[in-house]
Amino acid sequence: MPRSARDIQLIELKDTISKLNELIMTQTRSMDSLQKTIEDLRQELSNKQAEVDYLKAKLFGSSSEKLKSPFPGQMNLFEEMPDDRIPGMIEPEIIDVSAHRRERKPKATYEEMFDNLPHRQVPPDTLTDEEKKCPVCGTQMVPIGTETVRTELVFHPAYLERVDYMATTYECPACKDSPEPQFVKDGGAAPLVPHSYVSAGLAAHVMYGKFINALPCYRQEKDFENQFGVKIGRGTMAHWTIYCSENYFTPMINYFHRLLTGRKFVAGDETPIQVLKEADRRPQSKSYVWLFRSGDDGLNPIIVYQYHPTRNGDAAAKFFQGPAPGTYINADGYAGYNKLKDFKRCCCYAHIRRYFLEAIPKGKEKDYTDPAVQGFLYCNKLFEYERSYREKGLSYKQIYSRRLKDQKPVVEAFLAWIDKQTAPGGSRLARALTYAGNQRLYMMTYLEDGRCSISNNLSENSIRPVTVGRRNWLFCDTTDGADASMMVYSLLETARANGLNPQKYLEYLLEARPNQNMSDEELENMAPWSPKVQECCVNKS
Repeated sequence: MPRSARDIQLIELKDTISKLNELIMTQTRSMDSLQKTIEDLRQELSNKQAEVDYLKAKLFGSSSEKLKSPFPGQMNLFEEMPDDRIPGMIEPEIIDVSAHRRERKPKATYEEMFDNLPHRQVPPDTLTDEEKKCPVCGTQMVPIGTETVRTELVFHPAYLERVDYMATTYECPACKDSPEPQFVKDGGAAPLVPHSYVSAGLAAHVMYGKFINALPCYRQEKDFENQFGVKIGRGTMAHWTIYCSENYFTPMINYFHRLLTGRKFVAGDETPIQVLKEADRRPQSKSYVWLFRSGDDGLNPIIVYQYHPTRNGDAAAKFFQGPAPGTYINADGYAGYNKLKDFKRCCCYAHIRRYFLEAIPKGKEKDYTDPAVQGFLYCNKLFEYERSYREKGLSYKQIYSRRLKDQKPVVEAFLAWIDKQTAPGGSRLARALTYAGNQRLYMMTYLEDGRCSISNNLSENSIRPVTVGRRNWLFCDTTDGADASMMVYSLLETARANGLNPQKYLEYLLEARPNQNMSDEELENMAPWSPKVQECCVNKS
């Protein structure tokens, strides 16, 4: 039966509708796919933003290792939790320490704040003679007392002074008219740097500016010109530093080295720097500053910095040639320190705690079931014990006894807890667990002596001036400059650790000019802990 035109039209409409439906379904699937792609991109962007926020916090944020939300009663936290929530529970004896209450310090008076400054009083002179007359009888009033109504600090800019040292020639009057007249010349002391106008005070000021205040030589060059109208080139300042280090500072640094290698408790750390002109190396190559210092042994602090082209542990092994076996060294987890074969390594619980702190998810700071929080609290418990020992003023022998009784069970439980933990590969928790597990061999060493430190914070605090300065002076031009910089850092930071004004101590050494022919007794008299040096270079601020 032939189809009518209407039937054909209906069939064509049905085909069109079917195709439109297929198109709609295809478009819907495409939209769903695009929507999923958008969601994936948003999630990826969110993850990237979280990583950026984390890196910003690491770079610019506070370096405190305290949780944002404080834990009330941290010392008793594990005992208060159900047995099934914390694996490897412990119940060590807790030292009775009176509750710590942070009391606000009274505001310091001007006399306390500015006691070391020159002081003068200015009498008032604002009333006229007419105003000093009695308004009742007209009699001239007389002063009967004074009182301080305000205080000002007046700034007096520093200044440079040119000093000409004269040479005097002496003649023998009796031989004056003879064929061989006699003369003698008093040329005075030799200059600090040959053919240079630099004084001990100026050289110390330049080095203090660069290595304590992190002012590169090019900034000091501009400062001298702007303030004093004197042009002192940056290359000239660098030459002063290198010459003084090689000729006057080397004997003291070698003496520090000899003393440090005789200590039984030491610490180490390292940080990268850039040295542009190194033999057979590209300017972009990474070099290192190695820091070695005395530990918390109750003796005079000694801090020595050394430049080395690489991070190879041979630098540490070469520095510590000679110490008696059994020396304790506190360091982070870097394997290079394993080359100190006869040393006993102490791990740094501050590093371990930091890894767990960084692994705590945002908003989970008080979730005691979170493994990262648990790891953090294990470490924090040890630091709480250490703090209580210091507050009670315990001796090293007492600290040793208390550690065995209080902290050894905590460490053992911590190690057992680590063995039971699992974490996704590549996560921050996995990194924390791996780092702590790698330190297993060294986590009990500090318990062997009360003079061993639980952390490497002493070294980290000592390496910080180099890392701060590095952001400003950026690089060392030559290896001689790198060596000289490390010697100046060693003197300044050792002086500061011994309570001296570092600039005064540097000036003192440049006036005394130590040399290689001096005995250890003579060098000891120039050390920062010498009574004579303490008297003239003590930091009164």
